[in-house]
Amino acid sequence: MAAVLAAAPLLLVAGDALLLGEDGPFFELFARSEEFESGQLFGLGSFALAAAAVVAFAVGTPLSVVAAVTAVFTLTGGRVGAAVAIARGRGTFASMLAFVLAAIAWGATGTVAAGFVADGTPFGSFAPTQVGFFTAAGAVTAALLRDMFGGRDAPLILVSVAVVVWLCANIAPTVPLTRFVVGVIATTLLGYVAYGLGTASIAGMLTGMLLALFAVVLGGYGWFALLVTFFGLGALASKFRYDDKADRGIAEANDGARGSGNVLANSAVALAAVVGYAATVSPEPTLAAAFRLAFAGSVATALADTFSSEFGGLFDNPRLITTLGTVEPGTDGAITWQGELFGLTGAGLIAGLAALGFGLDAPTTGLVVVGGLVGMTADSLLGATLEGGRVGNQTVNFLATLSGGVTAGVLFVLV
Repeated sequence: MAAVLAAAPLLLVAGDALLLGEDGPFFELFARSEEFESGQLFGLGSFALAAAAVVAFAVGTPLSVVAAVTAVFTLTGGRVGAAVAIARGRGTFASMLAFVLAAIAWGATGTVAAGFVADGTPFGSFAPTQVGFFTAAGAVTAALLRDMFGGRDAPLILVSVAVVVWLCANIAPTVPLTRFVVGVIATTLLGYVAYGLGTASIAGMLTGMLLALFAVVLGGYGWFALLVTFFGLGALASKFRYDDKADRGIAEANDGARGSGNVLANSAVALAAVVGYAATVSPEPTLAAAFRLAFAGSVATALADTFSSEFGGLFDNPRLITTLGTVEPGTDGAITWQGELFGLTGAGLIAGLAALGFGLDAPTTGLVVVGGLVGMTADSLLGATLEGGRVGNQTVNFLATLSGGVTAGVLFVLV
């Protein structure tokens, strides 16, 4: 009965959207272009049904009611904010910004309301900075997934946002105010600069912002510095002599602007490592330290591989890593000795920053370099043997960063 009562208002919204005709400002505000012809708000209706399912499921389950309510408020507020921006003739970037800001404001409102209902206090069992963190993470996740789904409010988005909010609320019991404020400001500025310079698409910018926010809040400034170094130097490397790379057929697509798939392929392992660190830092400090090395090793792999391909690809006479035979520039699995040196430089740079940010000694710093080189080599081997068929470049990048991160983390435990 409690689940039915909790979901009832959302079911009414779904019925209103799917059954009532094309009439009034409510329809004008929420209708997508294709819905003016049908006269029904299928997008809003499916969203409301998904929201009802999430809220009903959350009652009495580990997926807390607070997470479910926050997710519903986040997506509802974001949709309203974006709709208002579009109605006023704003562009794609402005409507995305309106979505994120409105989603954060409404998401926080939902959290406060749910917390008050749960135990009579404004924020429930959460600190204000904790609420700010998981509502910001939920809002950016929602904006990213909406962009990937072409602006549609797919039911999967609501479920994903609820899971992100729940995860953030559970693995970050304390969020330092200074670190949170610095993280929000820094990730916002860096995202804007990346999009403005054309080094990232909107989806790529949102993905980078989400990953950087997790790094600084769950890890710390050292983690943030490593990730931002990769994003910044990797983007500049992609732009370096872009026309020459285009002539050789090795240039990054979209004028070097990285999309969400590229960013995630290179950073998903790092994200998993920082989440693992946050979840184990108190009960299992040794395991947490291994996750920290895995983070550094995966980022070292990403920058080493980027430097190797973006700079090394400009040199002649590349050789296939499996046979060492000369191949055409741009061949999957092709390497040059100059590219290997550039890759070593990238891995060494990340290792040096990790030593400063994490306080690593010389042997442990060396493990980061080893992880980066192993991952870079794995990328070339996978490119020569698997890439081009069912396995694409992004999958190869993910597997390479995984091998680099696992190598650094496992060696730390063994040595």
